[in-house]
Amino acid sequence: MFTGIRTIMIFAEDPEKTARWWGNVLDTAVHTDVNKDNGDVYAWLDIAGGIEFGFHPLDEKRNKRGASPVPYWQVTDVEAARQRLLDAGCTHHRGPHDVGDGTGRKIAQLTDPFGNVIGIDGF
Repeated sequence: MFTGIRTIMIFAEDPEKTARWWGNVLDTAVHTDVNKDNGDVYAWLDIAGGIEFGFHPLDEKRNKRGASPVPYWQVTDVEAARQRLLDAGCTHHRGPHDVGDGTGRKIAQLTDPFGNVIGIDGF
């Protein structure tokens, strides 16, 4: 029945601008769809593993900024990925922290320039 994660959706004040920033950081194309009834833009990136990383217009009544789970990117080098995100305009939120499983795995959280908290997970 449940076969995996298909989409990670972030609620953003400006979905297209947010998606273009992430598209630049991840070096991948941005796709958009405009709602013909109200002009709202849904923007997304197709990333590894067939996952859609989407950005939907926020709605302070139903889908507030930060009211969603924190997506964690799997990375090969937490420190290098963290520095790349900081250099691109993210700010420190939490970590890096050792997961404590004895493998050296670490996690960290950063806030992108649009107020979304994003995690990174790796070694």
